[in-house]
Amino acid sequence: MSNKITALAHSNLALIKYWGNHDAKLRMPLNDSLSMTLDALTTETTVEFDSALENDEVVVGGEPADEKTFTRVAEQLARIRQLAKIETRARTHSRNNFPSAAGLASSASAFAALTLAGTRAAGLELDERALSVLARQGSGSAARSIPGGFVEWLAATNVTSTSDQSYARQLMPPEAWALRDVIALVSADAKKVGSTEGHALAHTSPFLGERISRLPMRYHRVRRELLAKNLKGMGADIEAEALELHMLAMTSRPPIFYWTPETVRVMDAVRAWRAEGLEAYYTLDAGPNAHILVQASDAAELAQRLRALEGVRAVLSSAPGGGARVIETHLF
Repeated sequence: MSNKITALAHSNLALIKYWGNHDAKLRMPLNDSLSMTLDALTTETTVEFDSALENDEVVVGGEPADEKTFTRVAEQLARIRQLAKIETRARTHSRNNFPSAAGLASSASAFAALTLAGTRAAGLELDERALSVLARQGSGSAARSIPGGFVEWLAATNVTSTSDQSYARQLMPPEAWALRDVIALVSADAKKVGSTEGHALAHTSPFLGERISRLPMRYHRVRRELLAKNLKGMGADIEAEALELHMLAMTSRPPIFYWTPETVRVMDAVRAWRAEGLEAYYTLDAGPNAHILVQASDAAELAQRLRALEGVRAVLSSAPGGGARVIETHLF
């Protein structure tokens, strides 16, 4: 068989975080999470199953994938082959328009694009929920990059829960709220400890149980304010989420330090600007780069201030993005 398919998927920003799994093999998370799909941050992936191949071929950014990346991609292709009941090997090329492994959820967009392109190339027509379940098994947060707009990912933590009950679904379409994620890039370097390792170490933090017990109330507050499009109403909880994620990382055994001095400088600046009247709230994923949420009308002002801040190398601004989709332009 030979059917070349290319898919595009967007990264996403977690508002309520995912950190730790109750089933690491299936990447089923410890808690429900909320996110915003990011229009400006994309991954394109082309997949072709070719009977002439003896082994899978994985190219990322024009270069052969390293061993760790190859293994994760090959495992996801194996899941697709199992669903499609085929044994044919695949040629997979992928590229991002933003730094990889720098705390910008590159694995989310990468595995969402891979899952959509791979299933279509294998002759499968999965619905959004099934795609989300499958993408989750390659990278947990990829579940949230299948739908577009503002998204919730259901954890399915009951003892009777099955894999197909942990999936992401859209809460609001991207055009529902003119919110902007203005990203302060303080480092484009790949982080030393990946999120997969971080999720495994989350269970060694003495504070994990406390977080999980208190999180449902915060989740429902943020969900309510998100649906009401009330940035101020959810701002404090969003910032608390960022701090708690990094607290868990810093108190794991061994500890993980994702922040840099520049990260702290950005957070301090955002608090100071807010005190002056600029309605802006920061959050961070597992990396040093800061995401600052503002209304679209304030995005240009915020970006200008960030560019003038010492240690900020670049500034990206993103509106809410659409869901993963097939595109016509192939990478090979």
